[in-house]
Amino acid sequence: MTTTVGVFDSGVGGLTVVAALHALLPALPIRYLADTAYFPYGERSAAEVEARALVLAARLVDEGCALLVVACNTATSAAIETLRERFAVPVVGMEPPLKPALAQSGRGRVAVLVTPSTARGERLERLRRAYAGTAEVVTVALPGLADLVEEGAVSGPAIDALLRRELAALPAGVDAVALGCTHYGFVRGAIERVLGPGVRVVDAAEAVARRVQQQLAEHGLALPEGAAVAVECAATGDAEAFASTVGRLQAAGAVLPPLYVLRPEAAGEGRA
Repeated sequence: MTTTVGVFDSGVGGLTVVAALHALLPALPIRYLADTAYFPYGERSAAEVEARALVLAARLVDEGCALLVVACNTATSAAIETLRERFAVPVVGMEPPLKPALAQSGRGRVAVLVTPSTARGERLERLRRAYAGTAEVVTVALPGLADLVEEGAVSGPAIDALLRRELAALPAGVDAVALGCTHYGFVRGAIERVLGPGVRVVDAAEAVARRVQQQLAEHGLALPEGAAVAVECAATGDAEAFASTVGRLQAAGAVLPPLYVLRPEAAGEGRA
């Protein structure tokens, strides 16, 4: 039986995780669900995000997905425990890569870039208590950055201006930054340019992909072999708008796997 992995996020951000997973396991069927009808999650309450996560997870499980990836730090913070209680399939979540950022910091001064909702979440505070020790950890909320990515931007004056404004207050000596939103992976280059060569930027996408591979093996789920397959994508909102955003990201040089977007009228007909 073919193993299909379901991945969901509020928009295109989770495609950074999908790209890492496809690079690691190119023959693995992946079904991606973007909750664009409720984007952005970063300004919503934890209860709202949890409710949406349950809806999306149920849909992917009903469609035959044998493992779920919550490719969103905000949704993981709000819903991961509930999802694991509610569904029989393995569920892999996201969390800001604070531990590896601390490991790469020579000065013990690290910043975590997150959405406002993740900044308020208990999960981030638990990470800090677990790993920070005597290190200085600064949380920086970046309202509006995910929105720019959702419009298909990975660089440009608007992104640079937002980053320079929000990162200007970073304490001196911060030498590692953890990306706590999957959307931010698309603008990693812009973040690195603004911060300069002395600051390491750490993303969690590849680590999550490796975790998925481990979970597939641990649960006895078959790892497909053979030719690479395209990722099937769907959106809860306007499918054409989602496809246009993906096209703009591709045109801007974003690293994405082969994929196709299902339109509602063609959902039963294969590729759209």
